[in-house]
Amino acid sequence: MSSSTEEGRTTRPIIVVKIGSSSVVGSDGAIDSASLSKLAAEVAACRNDGSAVVVVTSGAIAAGLPQLGLRSGQVRDAAVLRAASAVGQTSLMRAFEVALGAEGLLGGQVLLAPTDFMLRRRYLKSRGTLHALLELGVVPIINENDAIADDEIRFGDNDRLAALVAHLVEAKKLVLLTDTAGLFTADPRLDASASLIEEIAEIDQTLEDAAGGARSAQSRGGMASKLAAAKIATWSGVETVIAFAGRTNVVLDAVAGVPGVGTTFRARDQRLSARKLWIGFALPAAGRVLVDDGARHALVDHHRSLLPAGITGVVGKFDADDAVEIADGAGVVFAKAMVRWSSTEIELNRGHKTSEVPDHLTDEVVHRDDLVLLPR
Repeated sequence: MSSSTEEGRTTRPIIVVKIGSSSVVGSDGAIDSASLSKLAAEVAACRNDGSAVVVVTSGAIAAGLPQLGLRSGQVRDAAVLRAASAVGQTSLMRAFEVALGAEGLLGGQVLLAPTDFMLRRRYLKSRGTLHALLELGVVPIINENDAIADDEIRFGDNDRLAALVAHLVEAKKLVLLTDTAGLFTADPRLDASASLIEEIAEIDQTLEDAAGGARSAQSRGGMASKLAAAKIATWSGVETVIAFAGRTNVVLDAVAGVPGVGTTFRARDQRLSARKLWIGFALPAAGRVLVDDGARHALVDHHRSLLPAGITGVVGKFDADDAVEIADGAGVVFAKAMVRWSSTEIELNRGHKTSEVPDHLTDEVVHRDDLVLLPR
């Protein structure tokens, strides 16, 4: 058992390792036992070196479809995909049990939903469970609860889930294992001169625009989702590494900071709350709210809430509690937030004083606790 604090948290540095579907499940839908054995051996080595390890895995749907006589890429019905995940998750955990057992380790399944991060009580319970598992010497094996996932509210891919888990457990490092060596100066599939970018200090829009899509039928992610996950993690104060899953000792080398192991994203000093991380980087924007210079100044420099008086326009249709971008008069997006008014209500009352707003509406269009300022 690992050493602990009085609160029951492990004193070991925590490493979150995410492995994607393309590394877990072959093109035929069979679970890649060799890949899982390799991962289990590296988890064991990390633990022997003094770290605690949490694994976030994909692959349940990809593993379940062939068992139901279905093929990946041909099923669009959400209910069938959820059923496939229920079948595949059983096989996936059985395979992890065998792989970890060969290293003398015990795994524990944890299925998470977005509400486990959005609701404070569930957030604390999830964190407590994961720390208890680590303290008991168990390797948590985490996946999204696809079998009952709400199609309107979900992580989108397990890269983002892994980043949120890294924040949840206050991890030292997040390692995103994929089928490429990291982020390159160009797409290595198209440009032979492309070279590996070993370190990135800040993820900007240019970098995000250059990221491509998913590389395989088994994967819902791709480099774009890994960049999004790296942004979430680094804004949580967690250093992130994107590296090739098949590389020898990839996890150990990533933890040790070996040069060339992949692409490393340095952690920011600032640490956002889980709720703000979810709003800022995980929820898709349903529209945009335009504000004047006075409102921008109040939001950015004085950390105020957004009132209707400072709003100059609305782009798109959205409801209350949707995520939106907030842009200034020049059209520059500088924040993201969860709105308390619908786009229709904002359009009808923008520019008005709060005393002129109908009684059934809140004074704030966006409360400061639901607002995230984006990198400049």
